[in-house]
Amino acid sequence: QVQLVESGGGLVEAGGSLRLSCKAKSGRTFDTAAVAWFRQAPGKEREFVGGISWSGDRSYYADWVRLRFLVSRDITKNIVYLQLDNLKPEDTAVYYCAADEGKQWGYEDASEVRHAMRYWGEGTLVTVSS
Repeated sequence: QVQLVESGGGLVEAGGSLRLSCKAKSGRTFDTAAVAWFRQAPGKEREFVGGISWSGDRSYYADWVRLRFLVSRDITKNIVYLQLDNLKPEDTAVYYCAADEGKQWGYEDASEVRHAMRYWGEGTLVTVSS
């Protein structure tokens, strides 16, 4: 089993940037896992943000992301990143990373991504002030 931990959340002003990180605990690797980022705002459902193939050569995003966010992975460091730029107050949420081991990608839609992810972190809070 892969345990994931997110970091990098915090309080930022509108227009600012943050970089979130996702690592596997206890030295485990997830270099053969598709990794996705989700977020959940207060009172709302968890939604897909973006994801990356296990090889790191392709990334995928929800339509609303519109080039503001970027998912990347450093295979040598076993970390997946979510770069958040031009943040808006409506981006305030807990951000989660999740992994589906043994999967390059190949999901049909965001719903399939969510249901496929077997391992989840506990989330990191991003708060954007206006």
